[in-house]
Amino acid sequence: MIDTRDITGLILAGGRGSRMGGVDKGLQGFRGQPLALHVLRRLQPQVGSVMISANRNLAAYEAFGVPVWPDGLADHAGPLAGFLIGLEHCTTPWLLTVPCDSPCFPADLASRLAAAATAQGADIAMAAAPEQQHDGSTRLRTQPVFCLLRVNLLQSLQGFTADGGREIHRWAALHPCAVVPFDQAGDDPLAFFNANTLAQLHALDSAQTPC
Repeated sequence: MIDTRDITGLILAGGRGSRMGGVDKGLQGFRGQPLALHVLRRLQPQVGSVMISANRNLAAYEAFGVPVWPDGLADHAGPLAGFLIGLEHCTTPWLLTVPCDSPCFPADLASRLAAAATAQGADIAMAAAPEQQHDGSTRLRTQPVFCLLRVNLLQSLQGFTADGGREIHRWAALHPCAVVPFDQAGDDPLAFFNANTLAQLHALDSAQTPC
């Protein structure tokens, strides 16, 4: 089993916030504190240490008391740029990534991903959650920004991004990857909801969900 101390958490806060009007998502208010700080406090009990990937307002993120790293790739290369900078600075065998705009992610996210990675001998464990379809049915959809990664994947990701690769799924498909469903009784259906707009963030802030 993977020990908590062997996992470094990485909060992905480097996006442009385009659908929020260009504001810095991680610094928007959620339940009385900045969104990224809420995520940080939810993540800390699950891992040995935490760092943040951010590309602006670095001093504001540094005030949370954890290391902050800007992307090394140009042109807002997306979440994989955060993965890359996280792996470059990770000093533990595993890196757990979470986005700053999904504040209700499971309190047992790390342990369930770690258990699946161990059981399946995987280099990557990726969360999956039920998503309602237009016809009213539900199906599991992977949540690629919620990933547990072996730190020795750094060289692979460096090569993939140097060749122009930007899609998490395409890179993950190159390695043994465990998909971990979060669809059990008691799992919060809003656990992986990501607030893309300020209206969605305010609605989530008001929702009766335990996060």
